[in-house]
Amino acid sequence: MAETRKKLFDMFPPVSPEEWRAKAEVDLKGADFGKKMVWRTNEGFDVQPLYRGVDIENLKATDSLPGEYPFVRGTRTNNDWLMRQNIVVENVAEANAKAKEVLTKGINSLGFRLKKNKDVKLAELLAGIDLKVVEINFNGCPMCALDTAKQLVELVKAAGAEDTFKGSINFDPFMRQFKHGVAFDGCMVEKAAELLKAVAEVKGLRVLSVNTMNLTNAGAYIYQELGYALAWGNEWMAKMTEAGFSAAEVACRIKFNMGVSNIYFMEIAKFRAARQLWAQIVKQYNPECECACKMVVNAETSKFNQTLFDSYVNLLRSQTEAMSAALAGVDSLVVVPFDAPYKKSDDFSERIARNQQILLKEESHLDKVVDPAGGSYYIETLTASIAQEGWKLFLDVEEKGGFKALVENGEVIEAINATAKSRFGKVAQRKEQLLGTNQFPNFTEVAGDKVGAKCCCNCGCAPEVEGEVKLNRKRLGEEFEEVRLATEASTHKPKAFMLTIGNLAMRLARAQFACNFFACAGYELIDNNGFATVEEGVNAAMDKGADIVVLCSSDDEYAALIPDAVKLLAGRADLVLAGPETDEFKAMGVTNFINVRTNVLGSLKAFNAKLLK
Repeated sequence: MAETRKKLFDMFPPVSPEEWRAKAEVDLKGADFGKKMVWRTNEGFDVQPLYRGVDIENLKATDSLPGEYPFVRGTRTNNDWLMRQNIVVENVAEANAKAKEVLTKGINSLGFRLKKNKDVKLAELLAGIDLKVVEINFNGCPMCALDTAKQLVELVKAAGAEDTFKGSINFDPFMRQFKHGVAFDGCMVEKAAELLKAVAEVKGLRVLSVNTMNLTNAGAYIYQELGYALAWGNEWMAKMTEAGFSAAEVACRIKFNMGVSNIYFMEIAKFRAARQLWAQIVKQYNPECECACKMVVNAETSKFNQTLFDSYVNLLRSQTEAMSAALAGVDSLVVVPFDAPYKKSDDFSERIARNQQILLKEESHLDKVVDPAGGSYYIETLTASIAQEGWKLFLDVEEKGGFKALVENGEVIEAINATAKSRFGKVAQRKEQLLGTNQFPNFTEVAGDKVGAKCCCNCGCAPEVEGEVKLNRKRLGEEFEEVRLATEASTHKPKAFMLTIGNLAMRLARAQFACNFFACAGYELIDNNGFATVEEGVNAAMDKGADIVVLCSSDDEYAALIPDAVKLLAGRADLVLAGPETDEFKAMGVTNFINVRTNVLGSLKAFNAKLLK
């Protein structure tokens, strides 16, 4: 067998990277290799079309095993992550009943969102829940975190679970600054010190939060979330060790709550890079044991790219995001229900969200393999590249005074908002696509009683302050949704008529493009098989009461078709040319063009302003 295998391989001599590229350039027939084959990421590095063993030869972490420092391959020797469901506590008895119910349906980690911590008796909320088995997490007002901690510690001690309990209390002094533009009221170090002392007897209770999922949901790029997560965590390490706590005491109380965006392989690489870099940061504080260098991460699928229209597509988005997090070896995972953008999630959407994780475990068996990405030339290289960019941002933050200083002077918020603004611009031009919203929308869907839900921290601890700098709270598709909702609310729904004529292939392609374009605004679309003359097409359009007539043909034929279309329409409807915006066509009287370079959102807003009543 060995001899046979050797002969088979001898038939395929090794090919060097240079030889492969030379062959690829021949096949590209003169096209630029860098433009056609290389992807420039938002993180600032290039992704090549092919990776080989030589690309990871000098990466040190590839020699480590899962559970070994620097933990790039995971902090555990298994991949059995905790499946978490968050519950908003409005009524304690109802929240308790719901928690016990979901624990029978696959969930083994609970997250309670408290509107006012001081009004909640944890003994009632956690009654009947085994604290030795179930992870318990609390998210609420940071000023009330100490009271929550004291109550929880007493319950854990009463259950005899001091050594086995796992959970967290979300003490986040930056939350109000990010979400409301209001600074934390008090000294974060003093409050954190009180918390650390209060939970000293329960070693698995983490109370110092790093909530970069808020940055992801505001539109941050992957390297930004990574870099700021490291800086945020290091802020806790520096401040609390200066306050007299040991490095291990602090590191073992930090909980990272990170987001997951829809860039599949990049997200796998992000979590791997995060563990590696965090381990190296903690190591510099000389903790008593390397186990203190382990990063504990709860991942949450993105809300930023969720959409109101065609909302079942949110299931596809969150499923690939959940896969990224699971394959990357996170400790716990929250799948945000698909209907979160427009309503309070119900039993159905929450069940689907739970089942998304159950499918990954019970049918896909992602929990059976530790670090399945390990050794992949592509992902190992991505991990190193993302780590490099995240580390650059981390160092920049440290040089400028640390994370707290940059939050207080607004630099972190401004950087994330600038990224969000850039991404909104890309979505407007379809350079970043949202299926069902700015590309391939459902032509006949109506929102009905859907009302966009506003993001809230659910703690009731901070009023909105107008004029203050705060994180973007708009979802990526929200502006497109506003256009379509305006159309739906109007007493007149504009009609877009496809005047298809001439070259068959071009008219069909451009009519399809135009239909997708105007469907993003919810217009009524009238497509056609084709007309023999422009006059025939214009007459048909007027018979249908068209507000917009889209001329769909080939570039070569437009010069002969445009004059007749302009003359025959005579302002009775807006003429739109599906094709290039040229001086020649403008001189013939065309003022509206749609093509791949068009700002779709801006164009649709302009049509709405003119046509809606």
